[in-house]
Order: sequence, then C-alpha cells, then structure tokens
Amino acid sequence: MLTAMKAPLLAKLRRCLGRENVLTEPSELVVYECDGYTIEKNQPDAVVFPRSAEQVAEVVRLCNEYDVPVIPRAAGTSLAGGCLPVGGGVVVMLTRMNRILEIDLRNRMAVVEAGVPNLQLSRALAGTGYHFAPDPSSQVASTIGGNAATNAGGPHTLKYGVTVNHVLGAEAVLGDGSIIQCGPLPEPAGLDLIGVLVGSEGTLAILTKLWVRLTPNPQDYRTLRVIFNSVDDATNAIGDIIAAGIIPAAMELMDRGIVEAVEAAFHFGFPLDAEAIVVIELDGLSVSLDWQQRLVVELCNKWHAREVLQASTRAERELLWKCRKMAVGAVGRLSPSYCIQDGVVPRTQLPRILARVTEISGKHQVRIVNVAHAGDGNVHPILLFDERDKEQVARVLAAGEDILEECIRCGGSVTAEHGIGVEKLALMDRLFGPTDLTAMRRVRDAFNPAGRLNPGKLLPSANGDQTFRVGASRRALP
Repeated sequence: MLTAMKAPLLAKLRRCLGRENVLTEPSELVVYECDGYTIEKNQPDAVVFPRSAEQVAEVVRLCNEYDVPVIPRAAGTSLAGGCLPVGGGVVVMLTRMNRILEIDLRNRMAVVEAGVPNLQLSRALAGTGYHFAPDPSSQVASTIGGNAATNAGGPHTLKYGVTVNHVLGAEAVLGDGSIIQCGPLPEPAGLDLIGVLVGSEGTLAILTKLWVRLTPNPQDYRTLRVIFNSVDDATNAIGDIIAAGIIPAAMELMDRGIVEAVEAAFHFGFPLDAEAIVVIELDGLSVSLDWQQRLVVELCNKWHAREVLQASTRAERELLWKCRKMAVGAVGRLSPSYCIQDGVVPRTQLPRILARVTEISGKHQVRIVNVAHAGDGNVHPILLFDERDKEQVARVLAAGEDILEECIRCGGSVTAEHGIGVEKLALMDRLFGPTDLTAMRRVRDAFNPAGRLNPGKLLPSANGDQTFRVGASRRALP
C-alpha cells in the first residue's frame, strides 16, 4: 500500500476520478500484478480508471506531485512484462476509454480511443469493405493503444506491415501531464513523432487516442494448409516463395508440438505425425491468385510437401485461422505454465534458429514448441514449465536468454512485436552499442524527464545496474 505520506494522493485521485474508479485493496490489485508474461509479478499501489485524456493528464500530474510511478495498461496481453508495475506505483487502466469516435471511409481512416479492442474495430468495419490490417493473435482482447505501444504485428503483417504503418495520428499525455496531438496528416511534416511514440512501450507518453489507417478488403483469397515432414523443408519452401517475388498476406508455421495441442482443442483434422504445418494465404485480385497459387504449390512440392489443401469455403478459411490464432491458448493442454519468446531473424536463418531452439531445449531440459510468423522471420518459441517449481523457472529463463542471443547472432533482433518490457532489458546492450542507447535515453528524457512513466522498461540504466535481468530474480524498485 502507499505510505501514509502519500495517502493524500489517493484522496486527490478519488476526487478526480470518483471513488469507484480507484482501486487500492490487495484483493483488487492482485489482478494487475502481471501481464501475459507471468514469470514475474508485483502488485501496484493503486489502479485507476480514467475516461478521458484530461483525466489521464490529471493522474500523471498528481503522481508527479507525489513522486509516484505511472504504469499505463489496457488489456494486459503484452508478453514481455511491459505493464508490470516493477516498483509499485499507480496503474492507469485505459480500458474504459473504449469508444470508436469516427469511421471515415472517404479518407480511409478511423479515430479510436486507446482502449478500443481490435475485435471491436473489426466488427464495426464489417460490411464496409475495409479493415484494420494489424491482427495480433491476441486481437480478441488486445487494444489498439496497446498494439501501438508495442508496435504489434500479427500473421497478416507480412504483406501489410506492423502497427506503425497504420497509425496516422496520435493524442498522448506526456510525462509532465501535458497533452499533445501528432497528425493526422497524409504525409508526416517535420519530425516523425508518430514513429517515435509507436513502439515506445509507455516510456515516452501514454497514448489516449489514435487515428488509424483503414485498408480495403482484398477481392479474393486463396488459403492453403501445407504439411511437411521436416521443419527445414517448410522454412526452405517459405524462403523460395518470397524469392520468387510472391508476397503472401501470411505464411504461418506450426511445429508438431503445437499441432498436437491445436488438434486436441479444435479437431481440425491435422495429422499428428506432421513435423510442420504452414498456413499460406494469398489475397488480392482474383485474376492474379490462380497463377500465384500454382507457383506456391510447385515450390512447396519442390521441398517435399506431403500434402497441400486449399480451404474451399469461407467457413474452412475462418476455422483454419482460428486454429492458428488460438494456438497459443491451446498450449494450456500441454503444460500448467508457459512463456512465449519473440525473436526475429532474416528468413534465410529460419532453419538455423529453429534447429538451435531444439538444441537449447535439450541443453536446458525444457520442452519447447514453436509457432512463427515465418514469412517475415518472426519466431515464437513457447517454453513449457510449471511455475511452482523454481528450478524449472530458472531453466526456462536461461533457455529464453539463449534463444534471444542466438537471434542476435543470426543478424536479427530480440523482439519483432512483443517489445522489450522487463524481460529483455539485459539484452539491449548486446543488440545496440553505447552510443545508440545513449541517443535513445536522450529521446526518452525529452518526453519523460522525471522518468516516472513506466520506469524499468525498454532501456537499461546508463550505469549498467539493471532493475531486471533475464534469468535473475526480479523484484520491485527501491
């Protein structure tokens, strides 16, 4: 709980937001002690529910007055500890800022509050001929503001790009409690502040409103399920498809372990002896899709595809995508606990990184299953364990660090869409040089000079004294 000295802060928060919108009881706060990255947990001192940018700004100003950290949070589907209240403080829940303010089809744009779930926007656009392209697998729950904070991707971002490619403007609350608006403009003028804010994980500002680009629906689809007898064959086929000049909307890989879980959950008819299944979706003008499909099938057969099936109806296509997007949830059938890594490598390095994942699994005696946005080299090894066993937790953390270090050695990055959060802080100085990190800190300090916005995330401290370290016990800030 907040100390008696800070009790006046709670009184002011209640006056600002209403007593019902300020939570302080331990039984209420336990829900907010972690996000989807559940290895580390820490309770906040309070949780507040603003309904406007002005209320968010007032919360920030009050927390500044009492020197209390502010942690923005929406659905909590982040997977790197991005909204973990590492040093306590006040969690600012954005989920009640969930209005779609405008859908402007003439300008191919929607205006939404940060707490609008992806699925809510998708449903509002049904029948309009347009959609919001970024589609993280958590889109049933995840919010547009959270997607922007982590620059989330998803299966279809192979062709359409990640969240930053679809944000035209933003309203945000800065670390001093001021409110700014960047855009919306067809083309950015001056400094690209949208590019800075998107992906900053709440360390520069709290996003409160977004102007997002709407994409016309494709005229037609070809959705294929391809079965391979080896992961190497699957990844080589993926590389050849891109090399042939075809950019599918999506190319998703599931290995044998994931297939077992998905089949048990959804009974789609996946063969349980398949070492890899790749879902390939082509979209665009109908006249162009038949030849693309023929070439894709030819290249898959070159790499010994055991079977290539096309979804023949809309229902089959939707079920196939349900199986892929719900694959991570199905992992609960395999293990009481799991954590999902997020690394990216050049496509040509996919065979190497997946082979190393297998080696790392054996080295640390941790079972690992894999899904991947394989078309753009984004791998998601899922490490299975029991969080009640501290020795297993230690082995999982060590295995995760080894995987991410291998991504760096492959010429890739420690994240493609989950962000750095707390999980990957210790790897940032292996990915970036001192000059790069210093430049990033200067940008952060310009937006958030007091450092109270989401502290302990994204950037390691300048003196090397990390609040968190992969593989180490993580506790609250002093």
